[in-house]
Amino acid sequence: IKAGKPALAIDPLRIAAGVDVAAEALAWAEGHIGQGPVLVYSTAEPSAVRAIQGKLGSEKAGAMVEDTIAAIARGLVQRGVRQLIVAGGETSGACVQALGITQMRIGAQIDPGVPWCHAVAPDAKDGLHVTLKSGNFGSTDFF
Repeated sequence: IKAGKPALAIDPLRIAAGVDVAAEALAWAEGHIGQGPVLVYSTAEPSAVRAIQGKLGSEKAGAMVEDTIAAIARGLVQRGVRQLIVAGGETSGACVQALGITQMRIGAQIDPGVPWCHAVAPDAKDGLHVTLKSGNFGSTDFF
């Protein structure tokens, strides 16, 4: 974000209101695919996260965001994206399921505890490079 690269925040309140945030994010991403990395994120300041969790409930808010990010990942792969970095343990699991990944080959470590992996998915028959980064791994400057 600081470098001025394309970044899009996911708003859980819009998801809860019934907006198809995944479709909006994919439409936004289409204008950037092939021009370099893009960031789709749901992180926010702790006070903002607490406020959203207070309105929606923490489990519901988390599940809605995970499902939306997973739908975006699937849509990106369907549009030809073949490299994904997914942050967050639960979000990573949701994305792996949405992409239909059943096996991954673990590759080189790109940061402490964070390897590049190669997977075959139904929408990426020739393969997909993916990194699944939980909060416990990687350095503070990972991204």
